[in-house]
Amino acid sequence: MNSRQLGKSDVKVTPIIFGAWAIGGWMWGGNEEGESLDAIRASIDSGVNTIDTAAIYGMGYSEELVGKAIKGRRDKVVIATKSGMRWNTDEGSEPWPQKDNQGHDVVIRKNARPDSIQYECEVSLKRLGVDVIDLYQIHWPDVSTPVEESIRAMEDLRKAGKIRAIGVSNYDVEWLRRASAVATIASDQPPYSIIQRKIEKDVLPFCREHQIGVICYSPMERGLLTGKVPPDRQFPPGDHRANHKFFTVENRKRVLAALEKVKPIADAHKASYAQLIINWTVHEPGITAAIVGARNAEQARHNAQALSFTLTGDERGRIRAAFDDVARALAG
Repeated sequence: MNSRQLGKSDVKVTPIIFGAWAIGGWMWGGNEEGESLDAIRASIDSGVNTIDTAAIYGMGYSEELVGKAIKGRRDKVVIATKSGMRWNTDEGSEPWPQKDNQGHDVVIRKNARPDSIQYECEVSLKRLGVDVIDLYQIHWPDVSTPVEESIRAMEDLRKAGKIRAIGVSNYDVEWLRRASAVATIASDQPPYSIIQRKIEKDVLPFCREHQIGVICYSPMERGLLTGKVPPDRQFPPGDHRANHKFFTVENRKRVLAALEKVKPIADAHKASYAQLIINWTVHEPGITAAIVGARNAEQARHNAQALSFTLTGDERGRIRAAFDDVARALAG
């Protein structure tokens, strides 16, 4: 799988990135550790050399799993992780009551203060078992901290050799503009999929113009676009999809109807719905890579095969058109 340069940095990522949120268990109804480790290793063996995680995923657990999985393979992988969501301090903005993997009450806050970023980086390096983080990202805008201060702290980490490139996540154009005035921003990580296209209006054009990479998350909309989420599916306790607006019965039916429209294209390429949607996403102008999760080795290998075929311009247009109504409905 050919890698792509991430913005103006010297970091190169695969168009498909292994997403390690779900394996952290938190908000996904738990995980099975052995299968999670197998998923990461199978992904690497299948040519997906980039792994995206975050300190908040399982409150450190996801990073620890990634560290175990890449032991002895550090030279084969690009590691991206995130800071800026703290569950173990009273500082920060927008307190969010949650439960950790053990069912304990925690309050998560967006915290991009310089001292917090520096602290989190050191802890993440230890969890991951690495000397340097290839792409270090601020997870969410923190309104209690001037973005300029946060980015200066990130640049200090880069100059110190702790990280190779600076990334941000969920930043809009104004936050990106302010961040870019302080240091080179390698990438933004926004949500984007064929049914969630908000960034096409301004964020994607801004990033293309300023050579900022775009690593999109939720390209499969948490599994919704795989065609394997029927209207009657029940989610286990702790799985956030049970209350997500995209997963109402009506919206599931809309998505399944749209997928049926593109079935002839998937069949022509001997591809699954998941592979078709991943392929479409990573070839959209301005998209550097798409983060795709996997809970086991079979899913990881399946996802990695999504770039084994080429969609024509006509097919890409038909796929987009099939989901236009769904995208409009969900944007309302």
